[in-house]
Amino acid sequence: MYRAVIFDLDGTLVQTEKLKAISYAKAVAELAGGRVSESDVVEAFKDVVGRSRQEVSTHLVSRFGLEKKTRSRLAEFGVDRTWQVLARMRLSIYDRMLDDPEILRSNQWPHNVELLKRVRKNQCRVGLATMSHCKQATRVLEILGFTDDFDFVATRDDVEHAKPHPEIYLLVASELDVPPHECLVIEDSPAGVEAATSAGMDVIAVTTPFTREKFRQSDLVGRRFVVDEPAELPNVMWERLLAHQRDTHGG
Repeated sequence: MYRAVIFDLDGTLVQTEKLKAISYAKAVAELAGGRVSESDVVEAFKDVVGRSRQEVSTHLVSRFGLEKKTRSRLAEFGVDRTWQVLARMRLSIYDRMLDDPEILRSNQWPHNVELLKRVRKNQCRVGLATMSHCKQATRVLEILGFTDDFDFVATRDDVEHAKPHPEIYLLVASELDVPPHECLVIEDSPAGVEAATSAGMDVIAVTTPFTREKFRQSDLVGRRFVVDEPAELPNVMWERLLAHQRDTHGG
């Protein structure tokens, strides 16, 4: 058995990646003066899903040629970098979306939430490793009623390096006092899976419409440990446990 299970938040427990994609799309469309469609931005977001705010914003500014537009608004937002303009604009949109708690509640991933509750009942150590900043992560957890479900929560503010660097997963394992090889990670993004694997942890990838194609194009984790359909999760979880026992005890 694993001694700890560590969950990602955005895209794993709740479809905030979809909400973030929409907020970026609206901000880019505003900056581009209508010459870029929101659907094109959502597609471009898929290339950087699970990465830091800086990486996502930098990618979109470059992808849609927004350097001049964002540079002209540096003083307005009191920032020094063009990516920060887009980040501030989309964060304002995202915060307004979160003003309606029902949006989050209706965008949970039930299969992963059920797994979280089941793991908690089994008295396993439970952690959260998210690239959301503390303020946004705390707000989401409070709205969904998950605040007491984790023994330790790590956010982007707690680490120097973003996923796919393993730092955040190593931090959670250390705080849970569980060796990395006894941790199982539930992730939805390629960057998150790479981070957990680099930390020496087993992973189950639960894909979303934003990440499914990326996993099909890569071999970050064996296909038998990739969940494309929610109904598959219990069987994949059981197979992951059996594989862990074989690796640990031999046979």
